[in-house]
Amino acid sequence: MKMGMKTLASVLLAAGLLQATAAVAQTEIQWWHSMGGALGEALNGLATKFNDSQKEYKVVAVYKGQYPESMTAAIAAFRAGNAPHLLQVFEVGTATMMAAKGAIVPVATVMADAKEPFDPKAYLPTVTGYYSDLKGNMLSFPFNSSTVMFYINKDAFKKAGLDPVAPKTWKEVLVAAEKLKASGQSCVYTTSWPSWMHIENFSAWHNVPIGTKQNGMGGFDTEFTFNSPLHVRHIAMLGDMAKKGLFTYAGRTNQGDAKFSSGECAMFSGSAGAQAGIKKTAKFEWSINFIPYHDDVKDAPQNSIIGGASVWVMGGKKPAEYKGVAKFLAFLSRPEIQMEWHTTTGYVPITQASYDLTRQSGFYDKNPGADMPVKQLTNKLPTANSKGLRFGNYVQGREVIEEELEAVFAGTKDAKTALNDAVKRGNEILRKFQAANK
Repeated sequence: MKMGMKTLASVLLAAGLLQATAAVAQTEIQWWHSMGGALGEALNGLATKFNDSQKEYKVVAVYKGQYPESMTAAIAAFRAGNAPHLLQVFEVGTATMMAAKGAIVPVATVMADAKEPFDPKAYLPTVTGYYSDLKGNMLSFPFNSSTVMFYINKDAFKKAGLDPVAPKTWKEVLVAAEKLKASGQSCVYTTSWPSWMHIENFSAWHNVPIGTKQNGMGGFDTEFTFNSPLHVRHIAMLGDMAKKGLFTYAGRTNQGDAKFSSGECAMFSGSAGAQAGIKKTAKFEWSINFIPYHDDVKDAPQNSIIGGASVWVMGGKKPAEYKGVAKFLAFLSRPEIQMEWHTTTGYVPITQASYDLTRQSGFYDKNPGADMPVKQLTNKLPTANSKGLRFGNYVQGREVIEEELEAVFAGTKDAKTALNDAVKRGNEILRKFQAANK
């Protein structure tokens, strides 16, 4: 009997060792990201679903703070030899990541080496254009993509004697704004992300450049050009609206979201991703619409550009680990996974197949307007002016733009002076980046 117990113990021990060996044999993929709250839960859900779908790899998602923090931490970790396999980076960090020589491996290369199915043409053109080189090779994997949209409070419009239909042009915005103000609306129009909306997307929507060299995609020796007569006219209009009480400045990031969802402001431009918060908070009827355009500009409207972030593959890892990375990215591309991400978060589906699947599911019928961001992004085929932008140290560049816009909105600078100053200061940042990355 004793011998039997010993034998049993040996068998159990061996089984335990085998399980432990199997656990060790599972290749771990570290994914650093910047999503907290409900979005972080949705992201963790994707990692869990992938892990449950197979036993060879385990994706470990780790929140590393806001986008600038996680990007800085990852580059420092790479230099120390312990970088994550995957890093989520916001779109304005694209040029900085490209310039981090040896720190990244292009997604196209990773997928080809692992022999995983990968067709860049399956993705929405405005998405692939932002994250590809001039030869069409995808550098990073599009993940949480959004665009800027125009929202209206339909109840406020009715109260002002207006049809509850969003203005299509800026002329129509001005007419509606006057009537809304006359009806007693304290905040008529506001915006989140002013540079993203009124410089970056404004330029793409009107098919005009924000900078030379295809908005920086053709090389680091680019220069800003957003002080054109059209840009000056548009920012001057906003400054005049602010002076008349028709435009309320909310802040540099997403502060405008709350001003609209609370009912304080009747018109608002902000991320497609704001929909979830508006649905949860708003006590009024509202609609999501294309952003307005100046109807005297040839070719307008063109297409808007994306915001959000992509996933970069970090360098210095083993081939077996990159194989797991490729399998995970292929998993994220599946239409049903993209549909789940899109319908849960409000971010756009990154492939045509996932968009089609979402439409076929009846989601857009039940949620009117949820497909508007994709329609705006694909309004026309992207041009050199509307496929995105790639400027070095653009986090700093954007801060300069926002500082100068604030001066116009506060009435302390005219639009022409402010934009000229923003271009001059922005170009100094570009030259420093170019010099550091020769």
